[in-house]
Amino acid sequence: MLMPKRTKFRKVQRGRMTGDASRGNYVSYGDYGIQALEPGWITANQIEAARVAMTRSTKRGGKVWIKIFPDKPVSKKALGVRMGSGKGAPEYWVAVVHAQKVMFEIGGVPEDVAKEALRLAIHKLPIRCRIIEAQRDTEGNGGEAE
Repeated sequence: MLMPKRTKFRKVQRGRMTGDASRGNYVSYGDYGIQALEPGWITANQIEAARVAMTRSTKRGGKVWIKIFPDKPVSKKALGVRMGSGKGAPEYWVAVVHAQKVMFEIGGVPEDVAKEALRLAIHKLPIRCRIIEAQRDTEGNGGEAE
């Protein structure tokens, strides 16, 4: 399961997820990607489930890029514990995903195989998503302006 090796603080506050992603909102490595249409928390288990769904669907062909990482601990008090007496212990890790963020990319497989793999991965995620294609330029200058 994905989680940081070490963190500066054991527990963090919940935070806010307003606004769209300003970075990481286009397909940069692969040919197709999964883009979030709404903000949310994606747990480490959900990221792993989506990854497994994609790699199994492509029969381990091509390459999968995971562009999100669960670096936020979510704490939870134990079952049956009364209110008060501080914050609970960290229970699991989540990645904070803003709207328009590209979370997964896939490349090196045909279009129909890639789209089916991404469709299966979307079903593992708790937020609305869509499949997008990489925007490659036709001049062949690597997307750089002249």
